[in-house]
Amino acid sequence: MAEKILVVDDDRAFQGMLVEALADKGYVVETAASAEDGIKKAGASDFDLILHDIQLPGMSGLEALKHLADVAPGVDVIVMTGFGSKETGVTAMQQGAYDYFEKPFSLREMEVVVRRALEKRRLQVELAELKRHGGSSPLHNIIGHSAPMMAVKERISRVAELNADVLIMGETGTGKELVADTIHALSARAKAPFVKINCAAIPENLIESELFGHEKGAFTGATSMKQGKFELAKGGSLMLDEIGDMPLHLQPRLLRAVEQKQAERVGGAKPIQYDVRIIAATNQELEQRVRDGEFRSDLYYRLNVATLILPPLRERKSDLPQLAEFFLDRANRRLGTDITGVSSEAMEIFFNYDWPGNVRQFANAVERAAIFCTSTRITPAEVDQAFSNTRPAEDSGVYVPTGEGLPLKQALMEYEKTLIENALRACGGVQTEAATALGVSAKNLWNKLRKHGIDPVLFKK
Repeated sequence: MAEKILVVDDDRAFQGMLVEALADKGYVVETAASAEDGIKKAGASDFDLILHDIQLPGMSGLEALKHLADVAPGVDVIVMTGFGSKETGVTAMQQGAYDYFEKPFSLREMEVVVRRALEKRRLQVELAELKRHGGSSPLHNIIGHSAPMMAVKERISRVAELNADVLIMGETGTGKELVADTIHALSARAKAPFVKINCAAIPENLIESELFGHEKGAFTGATSMKQGKFELAKGGSLMLDEIGDMPLHLQPRLLRAVEQKQAERVGGAKPIQYDVRIIAATNQELEQRVRDGEFRSDLYYRLNVATLILPPLRERKSDLPQLAEFFLDRANRRLGTDITGVSSEAMEIFFNYDWPGNVRQFANAVERAAIFCTSTRITPAEVDQAFSNTRPAEDSGVYVPTGEGLPLKQALMEYEKTLIENALRACGGVQTEAATALGVSAKNLWNKLRKHGIDPVLFKK
């Protein structure tokens, strides 16, 4: 259902321009030419947002704010002031207005702030609905009301109730682990363990033992029996993160464990039964890996029963204001700051960027901007400072060797090492973000770190 906006302005030409621009965005718009008429209409109908001029015949926009709060509680008001009336706009915000514009303003700027205010309104309505039903749904942890995210939430609700294994696919940073947490929390297994293992972060010689456990004396260093992740997840769920990086020689054994719900510990002879739901996740195109012979087709088809594909952030940018509000609230709690929001100019920068690192990169940028922020709202200056630390390192100014005077193999090694160090430096030592910036998998980067003897901890900020 389209959201309703009330525009209160006595300038008919300006009012008509706003109505046309908002209607083009799919909003239902009503108008009033005076504050008194606006208050009457606001009390008689349910609006989601009010755009209100300050200079009006009769009652002013500032005077109208307290009346609007009485007749339309919970509805945000964005005031519009004349040129050079910034102080009036600030006063209006102190009296409860959500934001203000100084005329003349760009329609694009107005659309960004309107969208942000409406996202806040939707969140408030959702919270009120949850409270009426006696609690909070785990789905509330997944931020976003865009069409792609609403489709994902609906599919999560359906899939979670089933006992089927789940495959979650999406680019790095799209929130696959959060979705897995939500599926488990909504399932009948919610009170049982939820165990996770990252297949890309564990050396190949240890993955088998991590998954299935080992008996005492099974190999050098196995001084006692150890339960594997399958056993530890008994009755609950097991997340196989980065399943696309599972070594090919271990995939048949994993297939048997997934299909038959049983396997032996390393060095053991007796099969152990598992009552476990598998939630696998990957940022790779598994079909392509099957075609390349790097992933078994039978394991792929076994996992690809209930599949969720998460949209990248660039395909759901309407969620940015709500995400920014969430991450700012988190940053305030972490840093002890009191930042109330993001300026429309800063938000426009966010909208104009495609976020290759997705939600994880956006969260990092918002928190860094909060660190640099010296007022109550994040401005373009803080965003620029944040971006200098979150974008890939091509402009970092760090010396990259030319390789002159070195054998080709050594020159390539030095060049690769420096590129990796630059990426780690730009991403604050976060390996997954550095891998994304370099265009390699997390496992590939981990192997290269070992090869070059690079310690990512040295790049933590």
